[in-house]
Amino acid sequence: MPVIAPWSAGPATRPPRGTAQGADADDAMTAGTTVDHLTETYRVHYRSLLGLAALLLDDNASCEDVVQEAFIRVHSARKRVREPEKTLAYLRQTVVNLSRSALRRRIVGLKLLSKPMPDMASAEEGAYELLERDELIRAMRNLQRRQREVLVLRYFADMTEAQVAEVLGLSLGSVKAYGSRGIAALRVAMEAVS
Repeated sequence: MPVIAPWSAGPATRPPRGTAQGADADDAMTAGTTVDHLTETYRVHYRSLLGLAALLLDDNASCEDVVQEAFIRVHSARKRVREPEKTLAYLRQTVVNLSRSALRRRIVGLKLLSKPMPDMASAEEGAYELLERDELIRAMRNLQRRQREVLVLRYFADMTEAQVAEVLGLSLGSVKAYGSRGIAALRVAMEAVS
């Protein structure tokens, strides 16, 4: 591997970009997730990421915004994602983090809201209300935030407990505890409905 002199040594000591050594350096700089891989990931996993956001948020427009923003951020940082197989995990984590941020912004907005908004539902809200009729989704929304996140990632996103722990920044034991408490709470809620 050639040794590249520091910038202060002057341009004569650095290989020019047109040479083979310069091309190797450029290839190393562009390593990471390619635009083609990201495009394929979008095509294959967009709907599942949208579903993940839908279980964490409460309206389609916000879900679509969150998923689109996640892809934009991963596209911007694609050179830092050195292993293309980790692109989906990075996207899932970004969707979870953006969903949290969206919920925090709503809470602040509700606190600052001086008068109630008109009681008119949009077409998107009407379509999403059809999904809300499912009792399981209602029960999921009544769970604690961490329980809901663990269950959504574990069972909807089909992640292992270790992957969930990594995405949420929790220990494996915490993931297991949140998961078992969440399932127990869902069981109670579903029995109350039937």
